[in-house]
Amino acid sequence: MLYWEHEYPDYGVVHHLMVLCYYLQHPHLYSPDGLRAATQLLADFVAYGMTPQAIRRRDGERVDSSRRTFKIRGTTAAHGTYTQPVTWPMTAADVVAAGVDRYCESVRQWAQSVYDVLVESGNLAQSR
Repeated sequence: MLYWEHEYPDYGVVHHLMVLCYYLQHPHLYSPDGLRAATQLLADFVAYGMTPQAIRRRDGERVDSSRRTFKIRGTTAAHGTYTQPVTWPMTAADVVAAGVDRYCESVRQWAQSVYDVLVESGNLAQSR
């Protein structure tokens, strides 16, 4: 997928969703606080239609590595887990299988799928 984004720069429009979905489906890559922040970030993008630019304006200072008070990356000792079991109906493999011509559409579908599963499983409370 990164190759496709490199070869077709316009595909970078969904890069934020691609990275977020991959990491959310591998929660151990996040710290517990990082996972909470990432799930809310997905909701901001998918449910509330926020753009990466709007998120940067809103959260830039809070997540700046020189000011951030929490770790994003998980460690062996402290990593993210979901409180309820999760079964993913769509993964990165499905995005790739759909092909390069459907990449942006597939990543958006993947993001919606991840969001829906997290809400339905009780791992993401709907707020706002």
